[in-house]
Order: sequence, then C-alpha cells, then structure tokens
Amino acid sequence: MVVGDASIEIDTLVIGAGPGGYVAAIRAAQLGQKVLIVDKSELGGVCLNRGCIPSKALISAAHQYEAAQHGEVFGVTAENVKVDWAKTQEFKNGVVKRMTTGVTSLMKGNKIEVFSGEAMFISANEARLFNEHESPRYKFNNCIIATGSRPIELKPFPFGGRILSSTEALELPEIPKSMIVIGGGYIGAELGQMYSKFGTKVTIIEGLDTVLPGFDKDMTRLVAKNMAKTGIEIVTNAKAESAVQNDKEVTVKYSVGGESKEVTADYLLVTVGRRPNTDGELGLDLIGIELDERGLIKVDHQGRTNIPNIYAIGDIVPGLALAHKASYEGKVAAEAISGHKSVVDYKVIPAVVFTDPECSSVGLTEKEAKDKGYTVKSGKFPFAGNGRAVSLNSPEGFIKIVANSENNLVLGAQIVGIEASNLIAELGLAIEMGATLEDIALTIHAHPTLGEIVMEAAELVEGHPIHVVK
Repeated sequence: MVVGDASIEIDTLVIGAGPGGYVAAIRAAQLGQKVLIVDKSELGGVCLNRGCIPSKALISAAHQYEAAQHGEVFGVTAENVKVDWAKTQEFKNGVVKRMTTGVTSLMKGNKIEVFSGEAMFISANEARLFNEHESPRYKFNNCIIATGSRPIELKPFPFGGRILSSTEALELPEIPKSMIVIGGGYIGAELGQMYSKFGTKVTIIEGLDTVLPGFDKDMTRLVAKNMAKTGIEIVTNAKAESAVQNDKEVTVKYSVGGESKEVTADYLLVTVGRRPNTDGELGLDLIGIELDERGLIKVDHQGRTNIPNIYAIGDIVPGLALAHKASYEGKVAAEAISGHKSVVDYKVIPAVVFTDPECSSVGLTEKEAKDKGYTVKSGKFPFAGNGRAVSLNSPEGFIKIVANSENNLVLGAQIVGIEASNLIAELGLAIEMGATLEDIALTIHAHPTLGEIVMEAAELVEGHPIHVVK
C-alpha cells in the first residue's frame, strides 16, 4: 500500500464496518463500485462484537439454564443444575467469532478492500486513513459514513471500575450476586433480565412509569410480571442521583416522589441511550457536514448529506438506532450512488426486544393510527388460544393487529409472547404489500404453529374469530 502523499483513487469509501457499513459496502461492490471500508475496531461493528449478537447468545444461555431448572411441568427434573460461566462466555465468544469470520469472507468474496484504522476527511473527495503503521490518502467519488454510536455516559456515573456500560456488562468474569441497572429501556431490560435468570439480584431504576417505555402498556405489564418471577425489583418514576464505589461494591442514591433512597450492589449498569459517533477526529466540521442539535447528520431520502457525494446511515442519522435500519439505509445509499431511484421508507421497520416474553412492533400503534386520522379497528388474540403456545408452556401474550376500518388494510401490529421477534416479520410483509385482514385470514397457516396466531388475530379483527368467543 502506498504511504506517501500520492492519493489512491477509489469509487466509494465506507467509514464504519458495522451492520450499516459492511452491508453498504457489499451492495456497492455488487453494483460495480471499487470499494474500500475502514474501521478502527472489528468488522461487524458494535452490534456483532459488543451488542446484538453477544447479548442474544447470553440471553439464550440464560433461557437454557432456566429451562433446566424448571422442567417439572413437562415431567422433567434435573438436580444440581449449575452454570460454568467461563464456558458460557466461551460459547458467546465463539458465536461472535463465527459471525465476524463470515463478514471477513464476505469482504473478500466481494473484492472489498479493508483498512483497519481511522479516517479523517481532508476534503469532500479525499480522506486520510491512519493506524500505527501507515497513513495513506484516498481520493473517492463517493463516501458513506456509518460510524455508529456509543453508550451515553452520565457525569454522576462515569464508566469504570464497578460502573459498567453494556459493553463491559457482556464481559464480566463472573455472574454477579447483585446488579443495579439505571435505565429500563431495551438494553437495560434485556441484560437485567438475563442476569436475573442466572441468579443475580437485579434492581432497575427507571425515570418513567414503566420499563420499555414506548411499547404498549399491556405488553410491558407482562414483561414486568415475568421480571418479578426472578426477583427483579423495578423502581419507576425514579431519579438516579449519584454513585459511590469501592473495590467490592457500588452504592447508588436515587429519589422517588421526593424521598431519597439508596441501593448497593456488586455492579452498576448504566443504559440510558446511545450517542452518535459524529465527533472526534473524523473532521465532519472541516468539510462542512451539517448536524442537528443532537449531533446527528442531516440527510435526505437517499441518505445524502448536504455534500452531494457524501452519505450517512445508521445511528448517526435521525430515527431509531436499530441495526436492521442501518443495513436498510446502507443498501439505499449504495444504490443511490449507482444511480438507482432507491429511497428510504420507514413505514415497516420493526422494533424487537428480547426480553421474556419477547416484544415486537411494526407499523402504527392504535393511537398513532388514530392520530393520523384513520378510522381504526383492532383486536388482540391471546397466545393461550393457540395449541402450539400451550404445548410449549408459553401461553402468556397476545398479537394485536391494527387495521383501517374503511378498507381493512393492515396498518400495524404489536406482539408480546414467545417468538414475537420472528412472528412480526409476516405482519411487516403484510403492511409493506398493502395486505388486508382478509389476505392474512385466508392464508392457510400450518397447524400446530405459533404462526396461526397471526391468522386468528386477523379473523378476530374482522369479527369472526374461531378459537376465542367474540
């Protein structure tokens, strides 16, 4: 590689190799572009290495441990069930390695050049890449910025020692006896519940009136009920104020309704959101990239910034910070660079939380639909009316479908229950295709399956349910 001042010419530079960046790079390469991708960390980004994938591996392990302890209902009993945490972490790391190896193979297979290091803009068409060994310059026709986000660090709770971000929470050397979680959003709820299943005494401190704010209250009520089964204490409408730690524990002071309280645990996990990686040495200000008041990059319907040949995707642009949103935006940006008429459409981007039970949502909620002026009809079909759910001993939950009463078009859906993360896909497709309640109800679903609940929910909203009394 050239390390002098002469610039190397490429078609597209992708900065960031997370689920937005590497997907954008692949689609750009498929469309004939000569692509270079740069990342200062690992291929796959936070999601694959320190977020989505490792957390789901540990959540799966927690479910296995819980199932081994509580199989009596099936006539299955086991004694002295134990967790070898080192092997659990080994499993998690193996999953991550397998996935990152796959991304590396995809880069090679699509002839994408990979640079391990950082990038800094010199101009709107040129960037300096650098690491400990080299600092080449690249001249590009187009660039896609996909630098992702990082956990928000609160001044009273600086990360370090026994105060953890989600990254450190996935790497603990032992199962803690106790843990405080500040923030009952999806990260705090998932990791808090995961550790509680392994036996950790968890206290969640949430500023709003429920965990998982933003989801239907009937959904979050079921999650909170299951959290209570493993001893999680949820403190809502609370304000965390300060923390004091030593080499063995951390004490958090908080207030509820004006009353001061405190709680002590082995660790404190702070999960109050994520901050876009638009600061630092990237040099966005040097080339005049426009940001909003939150530090997010302003983009148009194709991901294009105010500089026409530079695009931005993922957690650094407005909208939900979701890996699948970033991947979708990456494909749109790559196609736009190649002259395609692709544009973003966020109507059917699902949101999923891997709590127990799982929660998922796509399209409009009933309130959102009414606020948009639709005449709405909706209904909830319970998992308890489904043979497969009952045979899995998971009868808790429901599927709710929201439809336009004027033409029966499906507008949205919310699911809480076993496999909600997978069941939501059919309803997302239904909204994307402009399907009606009849389209779903008349589609023959295999029996006995959880998928039947989608069909039955559609029938319920239509007014002629089979397995519940109207």
